[in-house]
Amino acid sequence: MSDDDPLLLRNQLCFPLYACSRQVIRGYTPLLDKLDLTYTQYVVLMVLWEEGSVNVKTLGERLFLDSGTLSPLLKGMEKKGFIVRERSEEDSRVVIVSVTDKGNGLRSDAEKIHSDMASCLPLDKEEAATLYRLLYKILGRSL
Repeated sequence: MSDDDPLLLRNQLCFPLYACSRQVIRGYTPLLDKLDLTYTQYVVLMVLWEEGSVNVKTLGERLFLDSGTLSPLLKGMEKKGFIVRERSEEDSRVVIVSVTDKGNGLRSDAEKIHSDMASCLPLDKEEAATLYRLLYKILGRSL
């Protein structure tokens, strides 16, 4: 095999992205377990802490999640009392997701997670900012 073989793992950009994603989420897991949250539930709450309420379609767009993933996730979060889902009064086809007092109660503990995780990544602020911009470029969104 030649070094420029496109099927060599070391020539795949997607693989280190995948491996890094798994490693970062693995780092979050013990911190989020204390809050009874998965990583995906955590990012849902982050959007809701920012917005208060949002429709399911917008939530899926913000988190790059389809409705098949989002619906059972939200159902589980609602069972835990972190969110409520209600049909829009203007359009009954639209479901609005809102954070509850219990969900808002997790915010102060979640603030500690951010600093704990930032210290686990071997990047300085400039490198982290560059990586952030590049990842969103790959996702097709500028910030």
